[in-house]
Amino acid sequence: MAAMAAEEEEYEAVLCVKPAVHVYRLPPRASNRGYRAAEWQLDQPAWSGRLRITAKGKVAFIKLEDKTSGELFAQAPVEQFPGIAVESVTDSSRYFVIRIEDGNGRRAFIGVGFVDRGDAFDFNVALQDHFKWVRQQSELARQAENPEQGPKLDLGFKEGQTIKLNIANMKKKEGATGNTRPRPTGFGGLNLLPPPPGGKSASVCPSGDHPSSLSAPLPGTPITGLWSRSDGPKAF
Repeated sequence: MAAMAAEEEEYEAVLCVKPAVHVYRLPPRASNRGYRAAEWQLDQPAWSGRLRITAKGKVAFIKLEDKTSGELFAQAPVEQFPGIAVESVTDSSRYFVIRIEDGNGRRAFIGVGFVDRGDAFDFNVALQDHFKWVRQQSELARQAENPEQGPKLDLGFKEGQTIKLNIANMKKKEGATGNTRPRPTGFGGLNLLPPPPGGKSASVCPSGDHPSSLSAPLPGTPITGLWSRSDGPKAF
């Protein structure tokens, strides 16, 4: 895991590449006011080549390279943006002042200008997006270390906020549900009417079946008890 983390830390991502950029020497600043590109002798650049913005971890690097060979002319480490490492001029959106370093502790400020205004816009946005990502990663790491300090969900009522319950309609619905009775069903899923008060419910036999009390007699067996001496045939 430590080796993987070291590899990720050493990985260098390319954020932006612009093929045409000019470098200018800066005149001494007369006051603390901002830089002005009109003072740089724009028709006489000190160097011309390509510009690349790379990122390694949280630090971005502005690299000025030869167009053909890719040889490094100068680079400017950027640890914060906006900041002292990259400043915009006051009179144009195509020119910037960057602080270059040679790796031995020496630093110098130079002017950088883009031929196209869109290239200058891309340069600016690439740095903004990188340091926006850096801030997000720092915030996620802080929340992971202190999860209790994260934003909490507030489910309480705000001052003056109320809630309305319609209890009358709820009672009506409960009463209507309690008064319903399921109707009895007979064989085959047929609905039967309830018996009258004081009456008995009639038994229903499935079609094709007969109650055992009315089973047919065997052939040749005399049927007795159907007639009486005084009142004729019995009803059954």
